[in-house]
Amino acid sequence: MNQYVKQYQKSSIETASKEQLLIMLYDGAIQFLNKAKVDIENKHTESAHNNLISAQNIIQEFIDSMDREVAPQLAQNLISLYEYFIRRLIHANVKKDVKPIDEVLSYLKSLKETWEKAIILAQKEQQQSSVDSYKSVNVSDDDYNDDDDDDDDDDYDYDCDEDEEDDED
Repeated sequence: MNQYVKQYQKSSIETASKEQLLIMLYDGAIQFLNKAKVDIENKHTESAHNNLISAQNIIQEFIDSMDREVAPQLAQNLISLYEYFIRRLIHANVKKDVKPIDEVLSYLKSLKETWEKAIILAQKEQQQSSVDSYKSVNVSDDDYNDDDDDDDDDDYDYDCDEDEEDDED
């Protein structure tokens, strides 16, 4: 791979938000599984094995990075699902069978789509919350009116020519 492409990918990962990283990981797992399917169909067992292991590693990362405190029941359900995916991919790897890969691919694509929708919804809610917070700040026009009658600037003589004439005498 071109070194500039590698640098770009590294930079993209380092600057990505948590949400973007999640979607990138789903994309990576899906890509590895698609490659593994082609490898199995073409009898490239070593490459199929490596791609299946890479997908399993990503799914394991989903398990390891799961926040179990925010929604414990949801977290446990996702962990169970991810563990099931890993078992199915182990079966696919041992038997060199594409059916379990297709099953996991279907679930991963569906989950990715669900996460994308959830991320968009959360961003909209966050933006609306920001707008609502901004609207709640009440600043009246009177705060910016500068019709202060105590302004002494009107008394100041800006014409300096008189002083210069006095100096010439």
